[in-house]
Amino acid sequence: MRPPHAVVIGAGIGGLTAGAALHHRGWRVTVLERSAAPGRTGAGIALAPNAQRALDTFGAGDAVRALAGWQSDGGLRLPGGRWVSRTSSEAAARRFGGPVVVAHRGDVTALLTARLPDGALRTGVRAELADEGGPERPALVRTPDGAFEADLVVAADGIRSATRAALFPGHPEPAYFGCTTWRLVVPRPDRPFPAHETWGRGRLWGTVPLHDGRVYAYAQANAPADGRSEDGELAELRRLFGTWHHPVPAILAAADPTAILRTDLRTTTVPLPTFHRGRVALLGDAAHAMTPHLGQGGCQAVEDAVVLAGLLAEAGGDPAAALPAYTRARLPRTMDVVRRAARIGRLTTVSSPLACAVRTAALVAADKLGPRVALRSLDGVADWRPAAVG
Repeated sequence: MRPPHAVVIGAGIGGLTAGAALHHRGWRVTVLERSAAPGRTGAGIALAPNAQRALDTFGAGDAVRALAGWQSDGGLRLPGGRWVSRTSSEAAARRFGGPVVVAHRGDVTALLTARLPDGALRTGVRAELADEGGPERPALVRTPDGAFEADLVVAADGIRSATRAALFPGHPEPAYFGCTTWRLVVPRPDRPFPAHETWGRGRLWGTVPLHDGRVYAYAQANAPADGRSEDGELAELRRLFGTWHHPVPAILAAADPTAILRTDLRTTTVPLPTFHRGRVALLGDAAHAMTPHLGQGGCQAVEDAVVLAGLLAEAGGDPAAALPAYTRARLPRTMDVVRRAARIGRLTTVSSPLACAVRTAALVAADKLGPRVALRSLDGVADWRPAAVG
């Protein structure tokens, strides 16, 4: 018999994981990506132990672990350099079964793409859902070059998902969180530094070494939505962060102004009623956009994909049985992570001097109790394990 066919819309981390996981389970997969060169752009991505264990289900976990660059302690600082909280990578590994891997998004994209069958990924293709399908008819995905019939459509088309809008017209889109972010990758400065995240008044900076000698840096600042700097984003970063502690000035000095990514933060405030309709499953940002403050956006997309593939295997490939179970498994968990990330995110947007002083005092007090206190925000998240499916 011909294997069932899945069409994945979007070749981000979640879409590629879905394609690879379904291929591993015996599905014929087609992954459609509107970008002509996916993976060429982007910066860093954090993959916590929960995502690594999900990737283990089709043999990609160890390849991700090999991308780990940060293997030392780090923590939380103030703009002048004072440490207010320390985090031990060993404590994180003991608590959650492994360290958080921070890697370049392009490296992760490449290793997932390598786990797709030849010809499965089609780039430079705009795809739209034409028919969600039903018990007696396949779903239909239309492209400029023709249409694809599918036993299953996986919508991994991002925070502004056109598929979500087609399935749930009128449902509120993810809301602006009140701040914007910048991401960049530069060569590692000569002067060493520990990994860190630094909180200022309505501003945040983070720096993490990558495995290949480069550094991933990210920044956040309270700002109106859809803003852009008239003299360029590098100039804006220098105004906001140029006087902060090492290595921030060195990273800004090494930055390529054309390679800085600026993105407004948005988060789901009104959950979808379901993550599926007909033969279509939504995953990742298309289903549950979240702020990056737990480092779980990509991780939850990976979980979605692996859980979906596992449930389809349990159901003998029948979407009618598997997709309701997918919603039951994923909607409560992912919305809990959305809310947890937003709670931490609101702390980072504090801007009044008094509120920042209170925040610092609380962080210092928590630090006296050891790294385990700082890690509690990931309890029940980073320790997740996929169900065993035969």
